[in-house]
This record gives sequence, C-alpha cells and structure tokens, in this order.
Amino acid sequence: MKILCVNAGSSSLKFQMYDMPEEKLIISGLIERIGIEGGVYTIKYNGEKNKVERNFKNHTEAAQVMLEELVNYGAVESLDEIKGVGHRVLHGGEKYSCSVLIDDQVVKDIKDLTKLGPLHHPGNLAGIEAMQKALKDVPMVAVYDTAFHQTMPMKNYMYPVPMEWYEKYGVRKYGFHGTSHKFITEEMKHLLDNDKPNLIIAHIGSGASLSAIKNGECYDTTMGLTPLDGVMMGTRSGSIDPSILEYVCKESGMDISEVTTKLNKESGYLGISGYSDSRDVEQAALRGEENAKLAIEMYNDRVAKYIAQYYIELEGKVDAIVFTAGVGENGSEFREDVMNKLAPIGIKVNKEVNNKIASFKDQHEGIISAPDSSVDVYVVPTNEEIMIIRDTYNLINK
Repeated sequence: MKILCVNAGSSSLKFQMYDMPEEKLIISGLIERIGIEGGVYTIKYNGEKNKVERNFKNHTEAAQVMLEELVNYGAVESLDEIKGVGHRVLHGGEKYSCSVLIDDQVVKDIKDLTKLGPLHHPGNLAGIEAMQKALKDVPMVAVYDTAFHQTMPMKNYMYPVPMEWYEKYGVRKYGFHGTSHKFITEEMKHLLDNDKPNLIIAHIGSGASLSAIKNGECYDTTMGLTPLDGVMMGTRSGSIDPSILEYVCKESGMDISEVTTKLNKESGYLGISGYSDSRDVEQAALRGEENAKLAIEMYNDRVAKYIAQYYIELEGKVDAIVFTAGVGENGSEFREDVMNKLAPIGIKVNKEVNNKIASFKDQHEGIISAPDSSVDVYVVPTNEEIMIIRDTYNLINK
C-alpha cells in the first residue's frame, strides 16, 4: 500500500512516499518558492537526485506537478495506487491529542486555529486543499505537531497569567516537534525494552525543543503557545523577558508584529553571531569571531539548563537522554560541551564514541556516554515523515 506524506509550508511542499507496511521509501522531493519567481523542485528516486527549475503559481499547481512526476518516475503506474495522504499540521490546540482523518470539521478547526499558527497554517491548509482537489477519493490524515504533548499535566502547561486568558483565548503551553518527540519515544521503548521509559529528548536543529517523558508520555516540553518559546535557536530567541517587547516597541518605533518577526527570524544564533546555521557559527568561532563564540556558549548553556531542569522534574529517575535532529545528530562538539556542563549530575561523555557518530559518518546512532555516567546518553536519528506515514496507514486501515 502506497502512502504519501506531505509537509506544506507557506511557499514549499515537501513529500515522501512509502510502501506500507514494509516502511520502504520509494520517492521523495521538495518543491520550493511556490508563488515566487525562481521556483525549483528536487526529486530523489533510486539513489539519484534531479533538480528542475520551474515557477509554480500556487500549491494546487505544485501538487499537480508532484503527482505527475510520481507517474513519470515510475514510483506509481497510476495515481490509484496512492491509498492515503498524511499531512503535517502545526497546531491542534487542545482538541486534537492524536492524528485524525481529515473531514470538513477538521479543516474548519485548522482554519480556526490559524490564530495560534499564523506562520504555518496557511501553508498547511493550502497543501491539504491542493491534495484534496488532485486525489478526490483518497483519505487524508492530519498529523499535529502539538498532539504528543497533550499529556502534560496542567501544572506544566499553564502560564502564571490571568486564568481568563486561558479560558477565553487558549493561552497555555502546547509544545511542538511532537511528531519527532513521539518517534524518538517509540524508538527508545524498543531500545530499552521498556514500554514506560523516563526520557529527556533534545530535538536540536535550526528549530529546537526538549521534552521530559514520564512513563512513556510527554510530561513537559520547552516550546509554548508558539514555537518561539524555549531554547535559543537558529533564528528564534527562545524564552526572554516579555517586557522586552514593549520596551523595544517604544524605543524603536516598531510595532508588536515587527518586533515579534525579529524574535522569530532575526534572533537566536543569527541575532548574536550574524549566522543562523550552527556550522557557520562554529566556523566563525574557529576564526576567532567573539560573537560566534558567545552565541555557542549561550546556546549550549540553555540546552544544558533545560536537561538539568527536566532531570529534577523526573526526580533523577531518567532511563536515557537522547540527542536528535540536525545538530543533535551531527554536532559532536555541541553534544560533548552540553554533556560536560551536566557533569554535576554525573553525566560523562565517551569522547571517542561521540566523535564517531553523525549522519554523514559510518555510525549514525549509539550510546555516547561513558560506562560510569549517571544516565546513558544516546544519539538517535529522528524521522518525522515515517511517523506521519505510520499514523496515516493505521488510521485508514481501522
């Protein structure tokens, strides 16, 4: 059974198709700059990567081209072979704690929740509507970034603000990257042979979030009402004093939207060092750029602080700490530095093993802590797409 995974952004459409239940990746691709001049799409099939320049008016046209290419490449003989489409959706609010089949009510709810996901939901909706037009009778599934975190206790998801804000406006911590945190939790259940593990998961990439997993469920996480909260990231500030917003508005003449945009797109690594990619920041630090060195120290400190916080929240009963996502999977120096900062709680790194693990090296995962470390520390590659595929396959076969 062929299942398609679609992750649509405001001007992009990323896709993968798998044969299920074997979980065999057949084809993948990315369409970029939808609705913008200089459009391009890339397709990977049978170990080969092809890039084509083409402009796309909208997501409907992009979806149509994607489906045509599935046939052209021989990934399917006809579109009838596609039995389900899973869509990544940013925000499910409090209503959705799991993936669901998409119907008119689900689409309406996604539209209503756009106020909580204004940067992502228009693209998510465009992808859903485009695929519904192209594959009219194929079941579609919404897989929410926030769903996995809905097991958090109220004490962890509530903000200390007027209760009316929660009751009227839904102001609370929702958490994001839930599909990744769920995937890693499921992987660790198998690795540890434990259905209810206590974990600390560090999903560290351009966007970054950590979660505390208690008895196999999310107990706490760093991102909040939006993905802006939590640790410092590539272009996002993470947690800051909220009074900064009013102060900068008054001092600069910018309005609240302009300041928020700067916190989302011009802060974090980029704001401090001038570089948003961790690899560029590291190279700049090696060249002696002081702001790059400062950015790395700030970044690593914040990750270590959250791990220490979650260690306390889990009462020191932690089965494993897991690094995942782009920086978590590939940044051996980052991992070593964070682990060294956690020495007071007994975390010890095995430098030799740690340096051997990355997605571009022969070894992609493993335990990177020393034998006498208080907690085993793992590197485990995440796979949000296969999680979306699994949920879609399971729902349409119920």
